[in-house]
Parts: sequence; structure tokens; C-alpha cells
Amino acid sequence: MKRVLFAAVLGLGLAAPAFADLALATSKNCMSCHAVDRKVLGPSFKDIATKYKDDKGAVDTLATKIMKGGSGVWGPVPMPANNQVSEADAKKLAAWVLATPR
Repeated sequence: MKRVLFAAVLGLGLAAPAFADLALATSKNCMSCHAVDRKVLGPSFKDIATKYKDDKGAVDTLATKIMKGGSGVWGPVPMPANNQVSEADAKKLAAWVLATPR
């Protein structure tokens, strides 16, 4: 019984950051064009994580794209700049996207 309770508490603790970053992504309007597991207007977070899985500079690359926008990587639809996203939040979002299970 103690093991089950411990596992449940541990699981809740590990899930909290995932929910917090989903909340941040939602608050910054990322979810208007993206979803975790399917393409919307932009690529899914799973597809982004897969594409950048071996790129050691991916957090910085994606954080810059989040803030300044970009085009040509995923097709003809450009990603607009997100001026309301701070560098710290952009890096947090990028790290969260890259940690999306593939």
C-alpha cells in the first residue's frame, strides 16, 4: 500500500511541470496553431521534438523562433513573431516542446 501511495504522489509531482508548461503554452497562444500530438496550422510538438532530438542547440534555436517567428522549415505557412513572450518563457516553452515524448 505504501508503494502505491508513493508512486501516486511521485507521479503527481512529475506531471505538475507538464501541466504548468501546457498552461504557459496556452496563455501565450501557442495552442492556437499547435497541438501536442497532431498538426494543426503548425507542426505538432511531437514532430518538433523528433526533428530537433539530436540538435544540442535546439532550445536556443526554438526559443528564438518562438520570439521572432520563422518560415520555411515546416512548409509555406510562416510562424509569426510572439513579442509578448519573454526570453525566459521562450526557453521554458522550447525545453518543454523538446521533452515531448515521441
